Amino acid sequence: MMFREMRRFKQQLLDEESIHILDNNTSGVLSVIGDDGYPYGVPLSYAYNKGILYFHSAVNGHKIDAIRNNAKVSFCVIDRDDVHPSEFTTYYRSVIAFGKARIIDVNEEKQEALDLLSDKYSKGDGDKEKEIANGINRLVIIEVRIEHLSGKCAKELRTV
Repeated sequence: MMFREMRRFKQQLLDEESIHILDNNTSGVLSVIGDDGYPYGVPLSYAYNKGILYFHSAVNGHKIDAIRNNAKVSFCVIDRDDVHPSEFTTYYRSVIAFGKARIIDVNEEKQEALDLLSDKYSKGDGDKEKEIANGINRLVIIEVRIEHLSGKCAKELRTV
């Protein structure tokens, strides 16, 4: 599968800039193909590590059913969204990742993702091991190996 090239290529972010956005933000929208072929986008917290996105989820639900039916997903993170009414524009910076999702329900495999998530959102707070042990059997991990990453910014923010 070839992914489309960006039409406004002068506004395209370098891969390093896109990865920086994934590394430094805390939420985005996971989009899946939902019931009856309707798109379903759900805001989620995430962790990013070496080309892979991780999310935790309840064992059952709309997004889990959708991923089981079609593993192709996208994930969008908005890094900047500054409206400038007097200029009739928005200074924005965002990233979209495309990949195939895999549901991980084996505790040994879940552990790495849960460590990444807890380090990102609760570093140094509370008893990480206890919290993970209490919840690990009641959740799954969604892993998305990024196949294509596309970042874009407003022309006013372009630095190169």
